[in-house]
Amino acid sequence: MTAPLDGITVLDLTHVLAGPFASTQLQDFGARVIKVERPGSGDDTRAFPPFVQGESAYFAALNHGKQSIALDLKAPEDRAIFDRLLARADVILENFRPGTMEKLGYGWEALRAHHPRLIYGAVSGFGHTGPEAGKPAYDMVVQARGGVMSITGEENGPPVRVGASIGDIVAGMYLVQGVLAALFARQTSGRGAKIDISMLDAQIAIQEHAIAITTATGVAPGRTGARHQTITPFSTFRASDGFFVIAAGNDALFARLCVALGDPALATDPRFATNAARCENVHLLKRRIEAITLEHTSAHWIGLLEANGVPTGKVQDMAEALADPQVLARNMVLPVASEPGRPDFMAAGNPVKMTGLAEPAARAIAPRLDGDRAAILHWLDEGQG
Repeated sequence: MTAPLDGITVLDLTHVLAGPFASTQLQDFGARVIKVERPGSGDDTRAFPPFVQGESAYFAALNHGKQSIALDLKAPEDRAIFDRLLARADVILENFRPGTMEKLGYGWEALRAHHPRLIYGAVSGFGHTGPEAGKPAYDMVVQARGGVMSITGEENGPPVRVGASIGDIVAGMYLVQGVLAALFARQTSGRGAKIDISMLDAQIAIQEHAIAITTATGVAPGRTGARHQTITPFSTFRASDGFFVIAAGNDALFARLCVALGDPALATDPRFATNAARCENVHLLKRRIEAITLEHTSAHWIGLLEANGVPTGKVQDMAEALADPQVLARNMVLPVASEPGRPDFMAAGNPVKMTGLAEPAARAIAPRLDGDRAAILHWLDEGQG
């Protein structure tokens, strides 16, 4: 079985999250990813907890299946190796502060002059243009600057960072999209391209609803907890044993919800008969619903709602989510291959299910720092034959 990116070689100079997240997806699609790391310490995440037998589970979850070579791009001998790698590569990824690659002599203009088919992917906090292009940023910074934190958290409470690092992850996803588009375009043009991804840009791009509200009304939306701002009921609700969610996205679903709750007359109450009315009376409606749902467990209500075709689900912690039969059936929790003397780790599976793309039983092993130097140099020597 041939994966879509079989034969594509990616030089991955990225570290921590946004870039490695992108190169992992490219590796999932079949690309060979050569991780170029700093000698001595390597990717910062090698030092991130939790650790098992001295190795980082965080690093393993993001870098399985890649190869590692340690190169000092200021040292002549290592630059010579890197130049040979560039001659064989299809894609180079980096997430340094803008200007760093230029100082090393490997900026986009220099690279495309010598390697016109090379695709250059860069991800940074604010991108390579604009008045703040050179500023550093982390996930929390772009969540704050991009407005995400302003709409996340409980009503009248402080702004809250989204628990998953969406500032990095969404930027990494857009980087993958850009690389795939550039690879497709290269088939016709024969030329590579530069992809410049800003983490801040990516946060703006994912907020279609907040943008629509702000631009249409002139008023920026605030925090509403788990509740959707323009659909009701679309939130968390209390059962006798904890929280579950109800997502009744239209009048028909609301009527089915009322039947499941044993109060069908609620659907014709003028205060709740339309979505606009329900949004106007959202707090009253929640009290009415919870007066009923608190009488039984979440499993009881989820069973009734599902039987009536109402979208619902338990609010699961990560241990529950990773043991969820649907998640497991989709091959989304996989062991990372190991070897004698090295620890066992787990990682997420590939969420892109695609004909012709194999579903592995395990993730390939995470590389030791510089652990693939000999194999990579041998591959370079073979290419000279």
